[in-house]
Amino acid sequence: MKALITGSTGFVGPYLKKELESHGYEVFGLDRNNPEKLESVFCGDICDVDFVESVVKQVMPDEIYHLAGFSSVKKSFDEPELTMKINVGGTKNLLEAVRKFCPESKVLIVSSADVYGKPNKIPINEYQDLVETSPYSISRIAQEKLIDEFKDLFIVVSRSFNHTGPGQPEIFVLPDFVKQVVEIEKGIKDSIIFTGNLDVVRDFSDVRDVVKAYYLLLQKGKKGEVYNVGSGKGYNLAELLNKIIDLSGIKIEVKQDPSKMRPIEIVELVADISKIVNDTRWEPDYSIDRTIEDLLNYWRLKI
Repeated sequence: MKALITGSTGFVGPYLKKELESHGYEVFGLDRNNPEKLESVFCGDICDVDFVESVVKQVMPDEIYHLAGFSSVKKSFDEPELTMKINVGGTKNLLEAVRKFCPESKVLIVSSADVYGKPNKIPINEYQDLVETSPYSISRIAQEKLIDEFKDLFIVVSRSFNHTGPGQPEIFVLPDFVKQVVEIEKGIKDSIIFTGNLDVVRDFSDVRDVVKAYYLLLQKGKKGEVYNVGSGKGYNLAELLNKIIDLSGIKIEVKQDPSKMRPIEIVELVADISKIVNDTRWEPDYSIDRTIEDLLNYWRLKI
């Protein structure tokens, strides 16, 4: 079996590659960057039609995991056109290439819980209304609608809630907290952590659980269906920050930084994961405590 991962050298890609290889897959990647100079990674732009077609034609994958995308809600307000170009245009390029060269391939499209906006009820199931709250969420909703144009293909959509783990860039909230704590531990910065809005609740999963979910969705998920991928648990950001500080064991002052605030903030996002559990028997293995400990150890080695 051959698998193609788009966005293969980002945060999630290497974890997914390892997961697929554990099941005997030959894994290829597509990304703008190839820092390790891997022969199995094709370097180029998902928005380049000719490049995408050439990769799909050459690899002829049995499964495609479409991770490539513009992933920052905050930055999407600064670059709305680029957000749409990558998340919608890039996805369409990929699906057109699949239809043209390997229409029997199974495709996983990774979307986001941000499509729910301010949810009607918690936990959120897959049947709640979709709400446009940012250029990022607009792009993800449009990306999902592409399924209607490609009903002949086997496509499954993952609405992924927050996930984290060792290697995630510090532009994301938990690595940002952890990096600042480790810098304070090492005497690099003063004992002050700067944060955005801590009065929100998010559903955090470990990336190692998430990639198992992605694999299972293409094995047991149903064609044309959308699945929430999350822990099913809500975590207050202030409580998680306190947990990180407690594990560090040092006294730290917390201050709010206006530049870290989002123009629009959704107060609570927690997944109802009964659909994916029922259809694939997937369940998370990693606790939030284990994930935070691994994040701290990662940044202690990195800094």
